Amino acid sequence: MWKCGSGLFAFRKRWHPRNLDYLDKSHCSLTTVTEDILRHAGTLEELSLEGNQLTDLPKGIFRMTKLRRLILADNEIQDLTNDISSLIALEELDFSKNDVRVVPDSIQNCKKLTFLDISSNTLGELPDSLTKLNQLKTWIANDIALTEIPPEIGSLSNLVVLELRENCIKFLPLSFSFLSKLERLDLGGNELEELPDTIGQLTCLIELWLDNNFLTTLPSEIGELKALQCLDVSENRIEELPEEISTLTSLTDLHCTSNALHELPQGIGCLIKLQILKVDQNEIDEITDCIGGCTNLLEVVLSENVIEFLPAAIGKLSNLTLLNIDRNRLFTFPPEIGNCTKLSVLSARDNQIVKIPKEIGSCKSLTVLSLSGNKLESLPFAVSTLPLKALWLSQNQSQSVLKLQVEDDEITSEKILTCFLFPQEKLKCSSI
Repeated sequence: MWKCGSGLFAFRKRWHPRNLDYLDKSHCSLTTVTEDILRHAGTLEELSLEGNQLTDLPKGIFRMTKLRRLILADNEIQDLTNDISSLIALEELDFSKNDVRVVPDSIQNCKKLTFLDISSNTLGELPDSLTKLNQLKTWIANDIALTEIPPEIGSLSNLVVLELRENCIKFLPLSFSFLSKLERLDLGGNELEELPDTIGQLTCLIELWLDNNFLTTLPSEIGELKALQCLDVSENRIEELPEEISTLTSLTDLHCTSNALHELPQGIGCLIKLQILKVDQNEIDEITDCIGGCTNLLEVVLSENVIEFLPAAIGKLSNLTLLNIDRNRLFTFPPEIGNCTKLSVLSARDNQIVKIPKEIGSCKSLTVLSLSGNKLESLPFAVSTLPLKALWLSQNQSQSVLKLQVEDDEITSEKILTCFLFPQEKLKCSSI
């Protein structure tokens, strides 16, 4: 191997230094492909030219008939010529972050390609010839101003990873359902208004990213994706999740931030492997007892909804480490919150909370408690037994740790904790 670095060459030879099979000239400030690279055209199998200032590729590159891996990312290349077809051994090609405007039809002759990254170029459209690369397993085409997926994409039957993020795609072609080996599909940041029912035929999907589109519903067939572990539909216009989501028993991450949800489906409690649930910035007014079935939940984010009460079933989430319910209409926590003994961060800023139950003292892992912007007059004495590193009672608070005084409650005679920040000011947040 010859590698560029600090103006010196470090090399590893397999047989002879003239017979290099791997050459790394990334981040070498190259403006042209130099002769010391081209002289190894007959033996090179891997070549990285990433992060230079190359504007074109010389003919010598295309005489590297043994080349299996070619990395051209982060240059200024404008033209990927038809000569690319000469690289018949090529398995991996990365020309992301360039100025390429056209993918030549001749790329279809690179029949051994299994990895192709064409992201961040000004392509706009793709040739049908790309769909003839039937050995392709990973195809990444993020941020290329793509408006339409090639109709014959279903021919890429060996695809495992497909990323088409940050484009202008409005619909999925009919043949999309033929991508039966697909495990990761990223369509985030497009203009999709609906998903076809045939999405349910992608039964090998493990990750499905649909964030930042124009979706208003999800088809019931999404429940057929039994292998799905991560589903992200954040920043859409979805008003209701289908009940069939309850059959996604492999799901560990569910992201629904910034939609128009009014409730969670009753079947959500069937998601026994769920670890991350994010439904912040919706219109949810109630969390039902069904949440108690998600016993492996680690993080729950409910901020910026209109929730007034949490169910007693919240106490069944014995693995919970983070609960964020900022900017809701919460009055208190149920006593069962004390069963969340692994809870480390509890944030309930900008609510209507008037009392914290003494059972919170059982949350022996709690290190951050954020309660600013509520209507509290004191805290239960049990808070003093917690290993808190931060207790926030005011947005203007200068220190994370406060000195609390012990007093007796005038009504119950129970010991309570007070400080100069009590009673809290009345809620001023007009957005709630």
